[in-house]
Amino acid sequence: MRCPFCGADETIVADTRINDDGDLVRRRRRCLKCEKRFTTFERAEVRVPQVIKKNGSRVEYDREKLTASFRLALRKRPIGSQAVDAAVGRIEEALLALGEREVGSEVIGEMVMRELQKLDKIAYVRFASVYRNFEDVDEFSQVVREVSHSSQVLGH
Repeated sequence: MRCPFCGADETIVADTRINDDGDLVRRRRRCLKCEKRFTTFERAEVRVPQVIKKNGSRVEYDREKLTASFRLALRKRPIGSQAVDAAVGRIEEALLALGEREVGSEVIGEMVMRELQKLDKIAYVRFASVYRNFEDVDEFSQVVREVSHSSQVLGH
């Protein structure tokens, strides 16, 4: 770390402390050239990728928008906020694990569909009908059959 007073490259860490939340490290440093002390802060930089929409435009990832999508699909369904928050958290972890700077909205949509399928079959069908933009009743019926079949296979 370069000294902010004299610009020397050689400094030593005199003290390190982690904040109560465990997400910030405070370091007291001393310059070996001018002997002045200064403080630095260290925090992990974790960035969720930007979202590439279907029209090609790019927007920042928005947790609230994702949560609102879940809540809309789950409207009047017996699924609590904790389950929604956990599902959103799993999607965010998956997005971070991709290690990409940008991700297509269709990737996020498919992740939402997988989470909804685990949470509530009705919400899954609701979301799928909007997300996949069904053109006719046959496409809708196919998704309902798939959900019915998976429920029977799993014994639900």
